[in-house]
Amino acid sequence: MDELKGGAPAVCGCRQKATPRSTALQADVQKRLNRAIGQLNGVKAMIDDNRYCGDVLTQLAAAESAVRRVSEMLLAEHMRTCVVEEIRAGNDAVVDEAMELVRRFSK
Repeated sequence: MDELKGGAPAVCGCRQKATPRSTALQADVQKRLNRAIGQLNGVKAMIDDNRYCGDVLTQLAAAESAVRRVSEMLLAEHMRTCVVEEIRAGNDAVVDEAMELVRRFSK
């Protein structure tokens, strides 16, 4: 864990999810992220090797696609769990947050 001066734990400002993600989703997301990380490491190596730009761009597109798919999966999970739970608890403002997320990821 990162620590601030004086030994206090650093806080990222992130909130915890109330409903845990399924084991299957966790495994799928981790697998996809590892694949994207591998693709990006491959792109770094291609740059170091002065590989053809078109080949590098093809690999970057593959990495972007992998990350986009993870985003889609997590957005769907967010809508099915977090948003539904907040609405049921009477927090209709979560709809605005959800719409902002949809806008952000539909670009």
